[in-house]
Amino acid sequence: MRFLFLYLFCSLVSLAQAKQYVKVIDGDSIVVDGVEMRLEGIDAPEYHQLCYRADKSSYPCGIEAFKYMKKLVQNQNLSCKNLGKDRYKRQIAVCFADGLDINQEMVRAGWAVAYDRYSRDYVDDEKFAKKKKKGLWQGKFMKPELWRRLQN
Repeated sequence: MRFLFLYLFCSLVSLAQAKQYVKVIDGDSIVVDGVEMRLEGIDAPEYHQLCYRADKSSYPCGIEAFKYMKKLVQNQNLSCKNLGKDRYKRQIAVCFADGLDINQEMVRAGWAVAYDRYSRDYVDDEKFAKKKKKGLWQGKFMKPELWRRLQN
């Protein structure tokens, strides 16, 4: 009986340790087990950025990108490939949610653009989203990099 209790206790501890802590910061940044990661090759609208639909009405595209990222990683097992650090000391990474490349999915769904200044990996995915008028491509928007520059 004591052996069974010890086995069950160790199994529960092992399961608790396997649970990841994932926090979404925005559409291209997450925290996994306390490590801040900037997703390689993509640039998503900033949290407070507004975009415009085809009918010219505005919407909070930064919040929409945040929500889509949250949906992608929620209750998923993440694995990230570390590619180095950026100037803010964040890990630059390509991350997978149960095998799905979330960097690619953000661009393909139209909630991020290919950050082709740093990588050409997601250029074709951006073309797909643009052609299908997905996410940001449903109307007009300012590239996140330019939006950030104009805010300073």
